[in-house]
Amino acid sequence: MLSGDRSRELFVALDRELAKRSVVGEVGLLGGAVMCLVFRARDSTKDVAALFAPTREMRDAALAVARAFGIADDWLNDAAKGFVVSSPPRLEVLELPNLRVWAPTADYMLAMKCVSARFDTHDADDVAFLVRRLGLATPDEVFERITRYYPHGRVPPKTRLLVEELLSQGN
Repeated sequence: MLSGDRSRELFVALDRELAKRSVVGEVGLLGGAVMCLVFRARDSTKDVAALFAPTREMRDAALAVARAFGIADDWLNDAAKGFVVSSPPRLEVLELPNLRVWAPTADYMLAMKCVSARFDTHDADDVAFLVRRLGLATPDEVFERITRYYPHGRVPPKTRLLVEELLSQGN
């Protein structure tokens, strides 16, 4: 598991690795990394799911960091990129000489977490946290946020079930 502090340490190492290669990279955090690093909704995340560029150079540099720190080769991965359907509004997280790290806003994260709605993950807890953070009280308010970024055809039925269940519990 990666704490917020450990993740920042890895990003600093990634910045140094990119500098050695004369590359400037960008990481757009997604999923649990945002919940941990940006919103502090939880203490750790199992990995850093992200969008990143330049892809090949970032993968190579991240692998070098993994080997240096003795962590999983896929600590930085793009496994969640399939849930990104529009260009997320951004919050700057970390600006280093060779690495820029950003994260989507709470609105976008709420929409993404609702659409992914994986019941074997932290998604439900993350949605509940984001609903509270944004001060939303009804399913309609949540769905207004979701449809800002995801067309109705991309919102699975499980999303409505999750949102209605969470809000009926007073989250």
